[in-house]
Amino acid sequence: MNIISIINYKGGVGKTTVSANLAGELAWRGKKVLLIDTDAQASLTFSFVKPDEWDSNYKDSKTIKSWFDAISLGKEPEQLKEYIITPNAVNEQLKKSNAGGRIDLICSHLGLINVDLELATLLGGVNMTQSKSNYIKVHGKLRDAIAKLATTTDYDIVLIDCPPNFNIVTKNAIVASEQILIPAKPDYLSTLGIDYLQRSTKELVKEFNEYVNEEGRIDPKILGVIFTMIQVNAGQPIAAQRQYIQQTKRLGVNTLKNYLRENKTIFSDAPQMLIPVALNAYSHPSHSNIVDEIEGIVDEFESLLEAL
Repeated sequence: MNIISIINYKGGVGKTTVSANLAGELAWRGKKVLLIDTDAQASLTFSFVKPDEWDSNYKDSKTIKSWFDAISLGKEPEQLKEYIITPNAVNEQLKKSNAGGRIDLICSHLGLINVDLELATLLGGVNMTQSKSNYIKVHGKLRDAIAKLATTTDYDIVLIDCPPNFNIVTKNAIVASEQILIPAKPDYLSTLGIDYLQRSTKELVKEFNEYVNEEGRIDPKILGVIFTMIQVNAGQPIAAQRQYIQQTKRLGVNTLKNYLRENKTIFSDAPQMLIPVALNAYSHPSHSNIVDEIEGIVDEFESLLEAL
């Protein structure tokens, strides 16, 4: 089971779009995909579940916030599988492929933004030994839960949609992950934080590994940067965007050859239909081209995973 965090410090870079469409295309190919929405904005959640359904059925007890709340109260939360739902609309669409794929989801909650402050109270201790133990417990909880999930479910891949910050919830996601995927819009602000994200991740890994034994060490790899909201001219990104793509490559981080082009119409409409763009059939050639590009992204994504 591959576990991948999808993160960028900058919001509005297409992180949720990447998460939803990766999941959609992978599931269409027969993969069992679990999405974990750890962003308090809950955009990924509402890309698969109607807000009224979330409010009635999941808000109070079936979100990642509910799971973290138990930890904040010093309790042992229920197993992660108890928080998983299977969104109906997207899975009905997936049945058309006859490949046996599935998308499951752990919803987020708008109140998740407050969880970090509550978890922070669990850090520290009367001595260094206790402080290290508490640090591992707080930052490694999601990792342990996903490890248990791997023994009791049939998921091929877990995609964790992270918030645009480096709080304790984000650190839990990175500690739990084997790989990190960074969506980025090729502009100044969106690419500015990529180097900082690399350094923050290295620091987290170093700190966590100092506190655990050899068997518990982590080593998440940055799978690459996927560029989004690309404006295409003459078959390639416009010149203003190409300079930021090249600038990112000079950081030494892998950049995916395939990218998501900008199309505000279909990408903004898809969440309302609860079905990712990748799973829709479009008659308009330009829209069909975007689906083809998503397929290319997933081809490259799977190749990168196989190469590890």
